[in-house]
Amino acid sequence: MKGLIIYRSRYGATRQYAHWLGEELQLPLRQPEEISSEDIANCDFVIIGSSVYVGKLLIRKWLAKQMPILQNKKIFLFIVCGTPPEEQEKLNVILKNNSQLSLLKQATIYFLHGRMLLKGLHWLDRFGLKLGASLVKDPKVKKEMVTDFDDVRKEHIIPLVKEVEAFVCQEKVLA
Repeated sequence: MKGLIIYRSRYGATRQYAHWLGEELQLPLRQPEEISSEDIANCDFVIIGSSVYVGKLLIRKWLAKQMPILQNKKIFLFIVCGTPPEEQEKLNVILKNNSQLSLLKQATIYFLHGRMLLKGLHWLDRFGLKLGASLVKDPKVKKEMVTDFDDVRKEHIIPLVKEVEAFVCQEKVLA
């Protein structure tokens, strides 16, 4: 079985998860601009990773463009964002914001918690975050919005790795 990891990262958390997945599953990594339709066509499955920026997947335009070729593939999608995995309601909003991607219906989706280090943000992102926090009434939420966190951990990929391995084993048995 042939697989591929395609990812788009803004501040590095998605890239880190993609590298860990590549190591664990012995799969090549590519960014969307480095991949051709032929490369995808030659794969049995694709793992796609994207960070979320202002509620949208960074990789959404590429996904929309590649929809015809990806429709016939097994897709594992990992989404990296600042929303903790237990806040399912907020994660559902991210899916809703990206619902134009019909591919999401066929993908196995994993949310992985990311990081936010204010000093590492582009000044416009930092400004937008602080502006958004100033509009929030709840002091606890306001403080959380502008507090650094880093929850990028290798153990977060374990369920995804296990599911990919199970898929590969199942396909080998069926072949």
